[in-house]
Amino acid sequence: MLEVDVAAADGRVLHAYDSSPTGSADELVLLWHGGTPNTGAPPEPLFDVALSLGIRWIGYDRPSYGGSSQHRGATVASTAADASRVADHLGIERFAVLGHSGGGPRALACAALLADRVPAAVSISAPAPWPAAGLDFFAGMSDGTARELRAAARGRAELAQVLAANEFDPESFIAADYAALDGNWSWFNGIVQAATANGPDGIIEDDLAAMAPWGFDLAEITIPTLIMHGRADRMVPSSHAEWLAARCLAAELRLLTGEGHISVLKFATDALAWICDRAP
Repeated sequence: MLEVDVAAADGRVLHAYDSSPTGSADELVLLWHGGTPNTGAPPEPLFDVALSLGIRWIGYDRPSYGGSSQHRGATVASTAADASRVADHLGIERFAVLGHSGGGPRALACAALLADRVPAAVSISAPAPWPAAGLDFFAGMSDGTARELRAAARGRAELAQVLAANEFDPESFIAADYAALDGNWSWFNGIVQAATANGPDGIIEDDLAAMAPWGFDLAEITIPTLIMHGRADRMVPSSHAEWLAARCLAAELRLLTGEGHISVLKFATDALAWICDRAP
């Protein structure tokens, strides 16, 4: 995996990742938007399937994660400019996007704002924006997640205080999630550790942006978009996916019975095939 530092337009550093060209004549570049808290390293559990499909992974650490600079006041929409900058530096014109959890809104931002460069997008386990008219935002959400996001809606100081005192709520995951984290998706354990090694700043920036206006309209999305979610998700209830899909006319909604926030990723291989079918 190639790692390189990229200069953003405002001089910030974006630490980027590139699995390098696959050698496939019909190579598809796929930019990974990891969750909260994750670095931007593309998902190793999907590497073998991606290689068989001719997919080249790229990604980058969002502000305050890993090797990327802080970006106070960044919105979800800011992702589009950063993603473009990384792709430009790597000499890539077109790239599909795949986001999980907190990366889902970022994938949707690229779908809305980079339609000339992004042929297809997938969002998995993503939250809706706050406030979301007609959505009972916190219904079915674990107490720990709700506490964190309510604090984010009230501002940086309260969020920092909650994160300093609040340990992970084990009720955020179902048994299938824990099985995934002990199995194929144990990769997350190292990624989360790397993302939080220097403190909670990355989580703070992610959460504040997620609970502030996103900076784009879902109705702007016209490219093929897949919204995937586990029906048993306790961290982000599947009602959020239904809300997102109802407001994105280009979206296809897939709800997976019995799957949680992490276990739903067993179907990410289907999402890769879906992207390849729609991003020639």
